Amino acid sequence: MDKYGVIMAGGGGTRFWPLSRTSTPKQFLNITGDDTMINDTIKRIRDIIPPERILIVTNKAQEKMLKKVICEDIPRENILLEPVGRNTAACIAYASLVIRKRSGDAVMGVFPSDHYIKNTQEFQKVLNAAFSLAEGSNKLVTMGITPTFPSTGYGYINFDREKVIQVGDKVAYEVIEFVEKPDVPKAKAYIESGNYLWNSGMFVWKTSVILSNFERFLPRLYGKLIEVEEHIGTPAEKEIIEKVYPSLPDISIDYGIMERAVDVAVIPGDFGWSDVGSWDSLGSVIPPDENGNIIRGDYVDIETKNSIIYSSGRLIAAVGLEEMIVVETADAILVCPKKKAQEVKKVVEHLKKMGRKDLI
Repeated sequence: MDKYGVIMAGGGGTRFWPLSRTSTPKQFLNITGDDTMINDTIKRIRDIIPPERILIVTNKAQEKMLKKVICEDIPRENILLEPVGRNTAACIAYASLVIRKRSGDAVMGVFPSDHYIKNTQEFQKVLNAAFSLAEGSNKLVTMGITPTFPSTGYGYINFDREKVIQVGDKVAYEVIEFVEKPDVPKAKAYIESGNYLWNSGMFVWKTSVILSNFERFLPRLYGKLIEVEEHIGTPAEKEIIEKVYPSLPDISIDYGIMERAVDVAVIPGDFGWSDVGSWDSLGSVIPPDENGNIIRGDYVDIETKNSIIYSSGRLIAAVGLEEMIVVETADAILVCPKKKAQEVKKVVEHLKKMGRKDLI
């Protein structure tokens, strides 16, 4: 059975403003110091999935930038364009139909384009186990992350330790439920119980299995996209997608299917994962200095501690800051407490209301 990879690359990365913008979102940036985040994602999976079977789904506004930055061995016909964003369910359904049109029933992995993974070798072992389990069953398989602290920024997966599935030298468990981002007391209780994993947003399943779940749980979305299938790979595909996509439900794969599906398994992974979702998460990617500061760019420090200072050009001088974020770009400066990092996306929302398209 052919293996495919689907990389979701249409997000805006609004919590990484002002570095991340609509035209250059987080996945197209080099945040880790190695390569752009989307290329890091491609490199992690192409030892398992050949480049000709790696699909990338993005929105039309980001097409030019995507083609400019992605690895040369990804065929340009593998870029699927969404005319408007309709969340992860539509993105995954569209890619599933493309794969079915090309290869019939295949096993496919789904990956966000902007996550950081430190231990690629261990990640690949878990991914291989997920492919093996999905290919040999009708399960929806997800990769859960062994928690390292009681995060309130991640969703959680509650799993049944008594229901073990051996997959080579890895184990999977039956999923009891998906849990949304908790408050601090709940997050601590989840960690202490030992029965919860972070939801990584990475999935593996057969195209036949996920499409039957779309038909069952999201029939309106499935019914509209199925009209597109016969046109996939023809000159009419773009026109039909432009027509159908705006009418699709705006819903995530978690809400739409994973929280309702009954045959779901999770494989725990411990490979140094972070979704690098906001400025305060940089500590999982960039080691802090002796004062706990994470520094990028031209910087002068006087008694500054546990702060994030990111300059894309001009000198930043920080005096006596603690637990702060300072980010400089050519046209904007962000200053906020680290504890408010999740609220940076509100700046983008406010700029939209102001009509400041030049800054988003």
